[in-house]
Amino acid sequence: PNPLLPLPVLQAAHCQMIKDLSACLLGQNLRVDCRYENKTDNPLTYEFSITKDNRKHVIHSTISVSENIYRSRANVTMHKNLVCLHLQSFTTSDEGIYMCELKATNDYTGNQIKNITVIKDKLEKCAGFSLLIQNTSWLLLLLLSLPLLQAVDFVSL
Repeated sequence: PNPLLPLPVLQAAHCQMIKDLSACLLGQNLRVDCRYENKTDNPLTYEFSITKDNRKHVIHSTISVSENIYRSRANVTMHKNLVCLHLQSFTTSDEGIYMCELKATNDYTGNQIKNITVIKDKLEKCAGFSLLIQNTSWLLLLLLSLPLLQAVDFVSL
């Protein structure tokens, strides 16, 4: 082997760090947002679980097998720096401590874990959609007022 070729450096630094875990209600569904800081392009594996009555139940996971009772109701979407759990028809029986666990492939620092206590009455509604509606109406107003502004310019000439 050529001694001049650099050896690949093993990344032992923290490759991903969970920054924030939040939960909110979207209609009848629970959304749990697990935000992380991405320091690698390595594939990310995740596990969402709930602890209730001192027992851990896996809701959705690429690390282990999720439980039957959750499998049909849960799905996960991944965006940039966000892993999002969606749990359909959330009821008080789904209350408990939700845990998000992330692991990047070839990351030797171990898994990143964060948890949040979810109680139905204390959950806020998810903000994303109402914000979108507000933005849309604002944009619509702007577009509708453009011909008006042009007309005013025309008159002032």
